[in-house]
Amino acid sequence: MKILLCCSSIICILIVSPFSFANNLTLDNPSLTDSDTEGKTTKITFDISWDNSWRNKLNYDAAWIFVKYSIDSGSTWQHATLKSAGVNPTGFSLGSGTAIEIVVPQDKKGCFIQRAAYGGGSLATTGVALVWDWGADGLDSGTQARVKIAGIEMVYIPEEAFYLGDGDGSSESTYAFHQSGNDNSRVQITSASKNITCDINGNDDIDTLPVTVDGDGGIAGNANFPTGYKAFYIMKYEISESQWVDFFNTLSYAKQLARDITDTSGKNSDEPINRNTVSWTSGAATTVAPDRSCGYLSWMDLCAYADWTALRPMTELEYEKAARGSMDAVFAEYAWGNNNVTYATTISGAEDGTETITDNDANCCANNQTFSGGSGGTGPLRNGIFAVSNSSRQEAGSTYYGAMEFSGNLAERVVTLGNESGRDFQGTNGDGILSQAESFEGNATNTDWPGIDGTPARGVTGALGSGSRGGAWNSLTNPVLRISDRTSASAADSARREYYGGRCVRTAP
Repeated sequence: MKILLCCSSIICILIVSPFSFANNLTLDNPSLTDSDTEGKTTKITFDISWDNSWRNKLNYDAAWIFVKYSIDSGSTWQHATLKSAGVNPTGFSLGSGTAIEIVVPQDKKGCFIQRAAYGGGSLATTGVALVWDWGADGLDSGTQARVKIAGIEMVYIPEEAFYLGDGDGSSESTYAFHQSGNDNSRVQITSASKNITCDINGNDDIDTLPVTVDGDGGIAGNANFPTGYKAFYIMKYEISESQWVDFFNTLSYAKQLARDITDTSGKNSDEPINRNTVSWTSGAATTVAPDRSCGYLSWMDLCAYADWTALRPMTELEYEKAARGSMDAVFAEYAWGNNNVTYATTISGAEDGTETITDNDANCCANNQTFSGGSGGTGPLRNGIFAVSNSSRQEAGSTYYGAMEFSGNLAERVVTLGNESGRDFQGTNGDGILSQAESFEGNATNTDWPGIDGTPARGVTGALGSGSRGGAWNSLTNPVLRISDRTSASAADSARREYYGGRCVRTAP
């Protein structure tokens, strides 16, 4: 089998933000070794490094590594299958340098690379090797293929109890979850069953009240619904423009037409609009702000990206867990654990991935600010922009576990608990393959994911079962930025709005 191998910038986040713990993820010096035509496998060897990596008693960072291959000279790309599942599978190599673990889930659609022992600082390991089972992908020894290896920065969210809602006995955020029959009361999600409810508004149509949540066993009627109690990995940052462009550029032309955020259904321009610089008319899409969070992503766009990377959408319960961690809830708290917020107004330096915010104590992109400096305008900022070398959690705008921009910047798209379509979500991970069906080409294919084709249902505009949390750059009121605010938690919107972005998760192996 003839294989051309290259490391890909696809999905690699090149962010300099020391507080965020892992950054400058690079995959260098790829090579092919130990090709086995009888076993139909090949080792893909590379060096991996990133800055400010960590592992401690609480949690750790990781890189989700996956492989794409093309058998038509790069016109289209398929998802590769690894040989074995488990921790440090036989035949895989841990390389030399920082001690790492390679964790391959049962579906073998990629692996997590993470520190093997407690420690912090730069991670650098050479000679890491994964085993590609190209026979399982239907290839034979006469096939010519090109291979790309890609990585996404992730944060591990451990299995542990957490709080939903922020009620303090007398007040709570808008439409926040609370104990059934007891308004203004936060509820701890554990392995035991709890009945929760919330007030109902036009965007929130919980059909059956209360909803029974069992952290270790899903929800009533769906034992597989991801409640946030069990362990999962989450993208450290919102999808960036470079990530979106690199994903888009691996798609066939027909799939690109379905996922084109620059057409009339999106920003309707190839010029920068609301600080989105993605441009595409034909050929390869481009961006001049690769580190900036990517707006104009519809729910279907987010799900397609999640499926292609073998990740999945997160639920609104996972959103609260990832933000708050195991800490007790604080009324009106933002993602950084208190109710202090300062909006960014001034950008210092050219927006090349090194720009900073000069406003004292700024930790949030919101309030529809027109920025001074940089590229100016209104819209999202680059991922991790508030973090500097000595940032506190509040100063960096970080969640409890180290994920960034959970309040403001772009709205976090979630699977809602608020209606039957959302509650039917089984939490399956993507398989790297998008739909080939003519009517829905380029969509995600996981049938348990709600709203993946945007079909209108039950009198709403489409994408029923989805919603958003955390507010965005154009949020003019503080409440919607709060962890527990559910104003748009069940807003089933299939549109490509300038303030829609998001990130993906994966159930821990």
